[in-house]
Amino acid sequence: MTPDQKLPSTLTEPSQLHEWRTTLADEGVVVIRGALDTHAMRHAQRAFHWSLQHPGPRAHTVLAGIAGAFYQDHANPAAFPAYHDLLCETGLTELVGNLIGSQGLWLLYEQIWLKRGRTLRTPWHQDLAYVPMAGEQVATAWINLDPVERERSLEFVRGSHRGLLYNPTAFDPDDPTAAMYAPGVWPALPDIEARRDAWPIVSTAIEPGDIVVFHPAVLHGGAPTRAGEQRRTISLRFFGDDTVCMPRPESGVHEIDRLTTDDGSGDPMVAMARQPAGTLFRHPGFRCLRSPDGATSGIRASHE
Repeated sequence: MTPDQKLPSTLTEPSQLHEWRTTLADEGVVVIRGALDTHAMRHAQRAFHWSLQHPGPRAHTVLAGIAGAFYQDHANPAAFPAYHDLLCETGLTELVGNLIGSQGLWLLYEQIWLKRGRTLRTPWHQDLAYVPMAGEQVATAWINLDPVERERSLEFVRGSHRGLLYNPTAFDPDDPTAAMYAPGVWPALPDIEARRDAWPIVSTAIEPGDIVVFHPAVLHGGAPTRAGEQRRTISLRFFGDDTVCMPRPESGVHEIDRLTTDDGSGDPMVAMARQPAGTLFRHPGFRCLRSPDGATSGIRASHE
């Protein structure tokens, strides 16, 4: 490891790591305060602005066509060099790998969100429902460039990663109840917002440098922003040693997430969706950040 990759002692102290890992396993989400120092946050800012200035094939306005829509981009095939320093020169890879208890760590993809002015909330959903994988050693790291009040932060249904996977929202601006897969294939996504008091919803204020790490099966949604506010967010999605393929319903109304715009032959997500359940989730298209022998690498892809 280079000096920049070493984490502060408070982030590597065994009892603290054990506490965070326990919280993540039990509640599905944990907040790591001050995980990224000023130097690391500069890497995050550069990565975000690169993505903003270089839209990928999946960039679009979420809930486009109605007031309060907001911007997102994810899985840009050209993005990794812009994210290399954030992932590999800050200790972030080591921290996430340690939190999920995985010797190896792979990057699924990067994602940015931009909410500016009056925006709608991000609908409740589970990230795992959109990707053909399963496992305990999976995580999303949510990093903000701006301070976020608790009332404007990401919200989670505590412990919901241990429950059902629901038919996920299609993010359809014309029909908020529209689902990704055909009715009856998976349980319908409950209307959490209509009965907030019936769910153990948790959220917290966030400062730049804090990281929220959560299991992608946990139910979550993003609060809206108000006039004069902005929320610039990076979501980094990771998987570890125990991650396996888990095909999604074939009767889908919408496609699963794709990482390229070709016919599918070179798309690692599509390739994994076609594998039998239980096959190791491995493809050269997913960057190996830390190999199963514990060595860090930010420049090579996985080969297994």
